[in-house]
Amino acid sequence: MDAQSRGRAENIDPADQWVLNPETGEYELRLSPSAPQSSIPGPRRPRPSGAGAARGRTAAPGRAPERPGRETPGREVPPRRRRGAPEEPPPGRRGRRPAKKKSKAKKALLWTGGTMAFVVLATGAAGYLYLEHLNDNIESLPDDGASTGGFRKDEAINILLIGTDKRTGAGNGSYGDKNSAGHADTTILLHVAKDRTNATALSIPRDLIVDIPDCPTTQEDGTKEVIPGSPGVRFNESLGQSGRTPSCTMRTVTELTGIKPDNFMVADFNAVKTLTSAVGGVEVCLAKDIDDEKSHLKLPAGTHTIEGEQALAFVRTRYSVGSGGDLSRIGLQQQFLSSLMRKLKSNDTLTSPSKMIKLAEAGTKALTVDSQLDSINKLKDLGLELGKLDTRNLTFTTVPVKDNPAEKVKATVVVDESKAPEVFSLIKNDVSFTEVKQQKKKEKDAVAARLKGEKAPASEV
Repeated sequence: MDAQSRGRAENIDPADQWVLNPETGEYELRLSPSAPQSSIPGPRRPRPSGAGAARGRTAAPGRAPERPGRETPGREVPPRRRRGAPEEPPPGRRGRRPAKKKSKAKKALLWTGGTMAFVVLATGAAGYLYLEHLNDNIESLPDDGASTGGFRKDEAINILLIGTDKRTGAGNGSYGDKNSAGHADTTILLHVAKDRTNATALSIPRDLIVDIPDCPTTQEDGTKEVIPGSPGVRFNESLGQSGRTPSCTMRTVTELTGIKPDNFMVADFNAVKTLTSAVGGVEVCLAKDIDDEKSHLKLPAGTHTIEGEQALAFVRTRYSVGSGGDLSRIGLQQQFLSSLMRKLKSNDTLTSPSKMIKLAEAGTKALTVDSQLDSINKLKDLGLELGKLDTRNLTFTTVPVKDNPAEKVKATVVVDESKAPEVFSLIKNDVSFTEVKQQKKKEKDAVAARLKGEKAPASEV
């Protein structure tokens, strides 16, 4: 029932009581709050204007009469219904609702979408410029034919990581040899399995006695010179000594292990400081207090997060741990690198744009790579391959060595020929050290279980 039929209209035309609901896009009958609304007619089309519509009715009090001849071109004018008669839709439009207007939310989405598209385009241009900036940061050196020609995505990967003792950068005067040209102070051969399920990091002691082969080396002016080899010298002389470059260190590693590296990366003191700061520090755990007057590291036993200058002091420390030699320091370096790799793969790092940018800046400035890795895209491809590795299956080990029998005062070591060949063979044949360790543990546990079992009487043995 409409207001007129209930006697509550007070001379108001019921057509004036139909109001467009902006939320639904439909016309609804609006009554006074006191009017009971037992039934509400269906949707009503907008009231037409024009002479035909005005004929036969009087304008409501206070309202100007509608002027004829103002019909909207192209709009359908529904017939006027009798007062009190049920609402009927116009012919040919039966059962159809009026089209809904776009909501404010949809308009907001359209504007937001357009803005985001602009941001993406702007970021693309800025991203290109930033990549060019990173490419300019990268310093590379020729591999002089000492590598395999670069890593391959469908093969095992062998990267030679070299940390030098060159005192470059502010605040590094107290570390390393004052006049060092940058020797191979810390060297690790990182082997990543073909299926990327595991990896082995093989540390090579700097004081290991090796034979350095002849090394064809590209000079700064582009010419090549063969630097004569040196038998029976410390491994760290494979870099820096007599003008040797990282390509010579690669040849020495191949001579020692039988494994030809795919690529090399060289890091100086600054790399340790800037990389650890970029990721917000790495966590290390000490079994006892460290107070090293040489590295100036002072840390109590327990867990610590270190970065920057403190991180560099940590990897340089050796006099306050173990026997005070290079082998004792290797243990600290392995713990540090393991923690750093876990931090690099953590969500805390990968989901932080600021940390990723700092890491990209630090990495491209602090590392020197071979000519096969001389662009950010190539480094990205390598990073994607290394990123597939589960760091829980990363095993750190060291070339098996023993004291140099030729020395009375023990300062250097030599390869332990009874153990080293097996280690080299496992890496060369892409055997998982994690699985080997697990298998040895099972065998040890089995032996222990048998010993704990019930023993037979001596008379029966």
